[in-house]
Amino acid sequence: MTPEGTRRTWTLLGPDRRPYESEVPGSLGGNRSTRIYGRLDCPGAARVIARGGYVKNRVFFLDEPAAIAAGYRPCAVCLPDEYAAWKLPRSEPPSPPRRTPAEPTRRIPR
Repeated sequence: MTPEGTRRTWTLLGPDRRPYESEVPGSLGGNRSTRIYGRLDCPGAARVIARGGYVKNRVFFLDEPAAIAAGYRPCAVCLPDEYAAWKLPRSEPPSPPRRTPAEPTRRIPR
C-alpha cells in the first residue's frame, strides 16, 4: 500500500493484448511496434531508451507465457536462448502436395 492508503497498481498487457491493472509489477517489458519482449534490464532496450525512442511503445507483461500469448517474440539481446528456440522452424502440419499442371494435349493436324 502507498502512504495514502491506496493500493499501488501497474498497467500490464494481457494475452489478449489488452491492458489491465495488476497489483503485481510486470517481470518483462516489450515494444508494441516491434512485438519484441525482454528483460527489464535489457541493454538493447536501454540503448534505445537513452536515445529517446521506444518509451511511447513500451508495454509490460506479468510473465513470459503472457508475452508469447500476446504474439510477442523474445529479444535476441537479453534472451538469446529463448530467441534461438523461437527462431527454430516450428513443427507445422505438412502442406498438401503441390499439383502439377497436366501435360498439354497435342492436337494432331488432320
